[in-house]
Parts: sequence; structure tokens; C-alpha cells
Amino acid sequence: MESWQCLLLLCTLSSALPSGEVTKNDDDIDLASLLRNIYPGPLVRDEPFIINQDFEINSFKEQGRLQDPKITPQTKDNSDNQDINGVPGPVVLTKDGQIKGITVDKAHVFYGIPYADPPVGAYRWKPPRPVSPWAGVYDASFPRAACVQVCTGPITEECPHTVSEDCLYLNIFVPLDVNFSSPLWSPLPVMVWIHGGDFIAGSASKPLYDGRFISNFTHTVIVNLEYRLGAFGFLVSGKDPHTSAAGNYGILDQQAALLWVQRNIAVFGGDPSKVTIFGESAGAQSASLHLMIQSSKPLFKQAVLQSLPFSIPLKTRHDALKLGKDFAKQTNCSVSDFVCLLSLTPQAVLAAQMKTSSKIVNPFRFLEVFETWGPYIDGELLKEQAVTAFQKGHWQKEKAVLLGTTSEEGVLFVYGVFNKPVSAVECTVYITAIFKQHALRILHKYLPLYRDADRRDMLAQIVTDYVFLCPSRRSARAGTVAGSNVWMYVFDHIASDHRVWSGLSFCYQHACHGAELPFLFDSASVANFTLSPPEKLLSNRMLCYWGAFAHTGDPSSRVHQTTFCREQRLPVWPRYSDTSGWLVMNLTVRSHAQVGTRNHICDFWDQLGY
Repeated sequence: MESWQCLLLLCTLSSALPSGEVTKNDDDIDLASLLRNIYPGPLVRDEPFIINQDFEINSFKEQGRLQDPKITPQTKDNSDNQDINGVPGPVVLTKDGQIKGITVDKAHVFYGIPYADPPVGAYRWKPPRPVSPWAGVYDASFPRAACVQVCTGPITEECPHTVSEDCLYLNIFVPLDVNFSSPLWSPLPVMVWIHGGDFIAGSASKPLYDGRFISNFTHTVIVNLEYRLGAFGFLVSGKDPHTSAAGNYGILDQQAALLWVQRNIAVFGGDPSKVTIFGESAGAQSASLHLMIQSSKPLFKQAVLQSLPFSIPLKTRHDALKLGKDFAKQTNCSVSDFVCLLSLTPQAVLAAQMKTSSKIVNPFRFLEVFETWGPYIDGELLKEQAVTAFQKGHWQKEKAVLLGTTSEEGVLFVYGVFNKPVSAVECTVYITAIFKQHALRILHKYLPLYRDADRRDMLAQIVTDYVFLCPSRRSARAGTVAGSNVWMYVFDHIASDHRVWSGLSFCYQHACHGAELPFLFDSASVANFTLSPPEKLLSNRMLCYWGAFAHTGDPSSRVHQTTFCREQRLPVWPRYSDTSGWLVMNLTVRSHAQVGTRNHICDFWDQLGY
């Protein structure tokens, strides 16, 4: 279609769409399909992924069948026997009791350590409580169940095998040369991983996130934490925390885990004064919130934000409460009947969550549909949007930040929804519905750059630019101007082994959302994929950059560098600043610092606003 015809259509749509109406295309794909999938849905191997075009705008048809997950009660496996299961392993004494881990290739591992008491029964929608001490030796030789979640779509085999409401556990990976019987002269920096998953899925124990390799090669202590998800972690049913669900429990869980680290990590060889939090997608969003939460300030020193969807707004209290009312309706409980809500089985909560998940809360703020369940602005813990906080300097500016995106974040979401070509007409419909009065300028900017009749590449690029790349750049520049130390990267490598995508074939030739994770964790040997020799070098360099950042606050620092990292001959990664020309590290098989390749586009989005 000619550009002038698109613009004519745009004028017609501009007056119609703000009222909330949605036009479907010939393949029965509507705006909701695009909206529901732009947010950090599928992390590699992590999240429920929906490839189904049978959507409705105000009440999505239920996606997939609700599987009957193995929801299991858990027990603290205590034993007075030091050699649990007859296998010797490292034993440490925490403030809550003795813990016995296992020694594997590359690291000592302590799986499934409780950092809070189980949030079950009357404590389902309550802030996490300190863990109760135990007698004997706690068996930390195996991972515990993930937090309750549901799996839909084609990658269900990648989901956690068991889930439970009793899920507030963490895993710790310690370098082999740490001697637990004598304190270290120099304790090691700690890196705490917060997994992604749209706040409804994911697990700390995924093979992809196995921390033994980073720990071993960079001489750091790695901690992976679980936190409550979906309605369990984020339901808001009222204002009074004593008589209703007040939300943001998943963020409070993360805070409790960070506090546990402060109190206990020293016995694992870690330095509580050198804690780096790092996360991807919803995990990066969580990390950004801790940079804004005053009570989180003493719990960590710096942060890494990977593929943070800055443009996805947190809900207001009003919208979070509306979602809570819709949830209650699905359960046949009154939203004000907290006793009824607490009496629901985990399966019933999950079923109601699924039925509520796809409703648009505020028709004039379409983007919120991406993150139906998640943190909201409660006025106390969270006071404003992350992108606003970074612009205004309302965050812990003294902390170093490393942040970046993949080069093609949007491909996963757009191609996951549209499995048939999208015409220029359809493309115009979606852009107008999302961006309303700005649609004309956006189309004018992007339409001339794409000649293919199929406009999915264009939509994917808009998602990459608007949701991820450009607001990240803007926040990084604001941080630099405020005096913070900031480093930026773009991950721009296409994995040679397609197995990292678990069958999502549209990512086989792209650096999709989550593409950096197999390289950062170097987890090929335990996560069913392989790296070529050049890719192994990229992986080694990435984990060494992250490790150097954990040790010194500078990914390019050679101080405290391990022999392994010295051998990788890391290219210099300059700090992100105007004096260095705003250089960004391009992480690819030939990694190098470069000027941002999309600065002209990001200037455009900065003017338009996020």
C-alpha cells in the first residue's frame, strides 16, 4: 500500500480508536494479540509462550489448557547425619541452622535454602516472615519447587516440574577454592540473580541460570532467588494489609532474600558489602525498582539491568484493585471476603489468575496489558514509574549501573503473535491504536525504511526501540548527567545452536529478547545446547565483564581479575558518558565499543516521550 493511503487510513482511525474500538484484520488478528505479547513474555526457555491468534480485546479467550501442575507441600529436609544420602558435602552454619550442600564440577552448591517462612495458609497474602530456625542439618543438595505458575503453549517441557506456594528459597554457588572451615582473608563479591518471566513464570533453578560457571570463572558467590508470582505475589484486593491482599509481595520477597544475604552470606565466603543485583526482563524491572525503594538501599551496592522494558507502566492502585475485583469474581468470593480468598486452593487461585490475566484494565493505557500481574504504585514502597524516577534522579544515584538490551528485542513478541504477514494497512491500525496522536509521526519515521509488503519487521523494530532500547538510553544518559557511573551494551549475536530457542523458529536468525542469557551464564553443558569456539569466547568475555563489575564496579577493570579472565583479553568497555562519545559495548563474537547505531531514532523517541 502506498504511504499516502496509509496516512489517509490513519486519519480515519485516529478519530475512531481512542474510544476503545479495535479493528481486526483478515486473519482475525486484533490489537490485543500485539499488546499481550510485546511485554517480557517469553524469556528463553522460561515463560509461558502463546502462539494463538484467537483473541478478544476486552476478555481474551483463555490461552491453552490449564495444566494440573504438581503443586506440592514442601518440608525442610533436616537430618542430624552430616553425610546426608551418604554423600559428603560442604557444611555451613547460618543464623538459622546448619546447611549441607554438594560439591559439583566447578563449584560448591547449596540448593533450596529457605530465606523466609512458607507463605501458606493465613500467610498467603502477607509480607514474607523471617525463616524459623531448625535443628540438625538442612539438606541443600537438591532444588526445591518453583513458585506456583502455569504453562501454556509449545514449550511446556521447559517449565518447572513441580510448583508450590511454599517456594521462598534460594540457591548459592561458591567457587571450589573457598574453605568453609576457615574465614577468607578477602571475602568474595556476591551477585544476586532475579529471574524474568513477566511476573507470572520462571524459576531460580532453571538449568539456563546455573550459576556455577560465573562463580568459578570470576571468583564470585552467585545467589539465585525465587519470589511469589502472579496473583500469589501481586494480588490487590483492598487497602488494609490486615484484612486484604495489598500487593507487591513478590518485590517484598526479593527484599527479604537480599536481607537474608546480608545476614548470612559471609559464612559462604561472600562479602555483604559488595552485593550486585542483576536480572533480565521482569527481573531487570525488579532490580530497577530496588534502585528506587528506600528500604532496599542498604541491601546491595550496584545493579545490572538486562532488557528492561522501561516503557511498560506500573499499574496505579485503582487499576490494581480493579484487577483484584475481576480476580475475585472468577473465584466466587467477594473481593472484601479475605477469609474466602485465603481458603481457595492454589489450583483455584491459579485458575482465576489465568481467567483474569488477559483483561485490559484501563482501555486508555493499552500497554498495561503486557504485564497483567506485577508490581503497582502503592504510594509507599513504589511511588512512581521507573523511567520517571531515572529522569528526575529519584533513585540511588551513587550506585553503579550496567544496562543494555539485545539488538532485536521485539522480534520474539511480534512474530509470536503474527504468524502470517502483516500488511501496511494492518500495521497502521496497530500503531494508531497504541500511539494514538503520535501515530502519524511514527509512521512517517518508520514506513520509508521498510519496503517489504510484510511489515512485521517494522513492528518488531518499533517494539525494540520504544519499549527497550531508547528508554534505556535515555535513563542511562540521565544517570550519567546526575553523576552516576553507567555502562551500556547491546547484545548483537545470533546463536548458532537453535536449541536455545526451544522451537521458537522465528528467533533462529535474530538476537531476540533473552538471547544473551545462554552466553552470560555459560550454561551450555547443563542446559542442552552448544557454543561454537567463537561463541565460547563471547560467553567467557561476557561473564568476565559481569564479574569485573561485581568485583570493582567497572566491567573493564583488571583489578581482582582471575587468570581465566586475563586470558580472555577483554576489549576495553568505556564508561557511558558524553566525554567518551556515548560509546556502547557491542557484545558479539568480535566485541567492540561503538557509537549507538540507533541514536537518531532514539532522539526521535526522546522528543515524543515514553
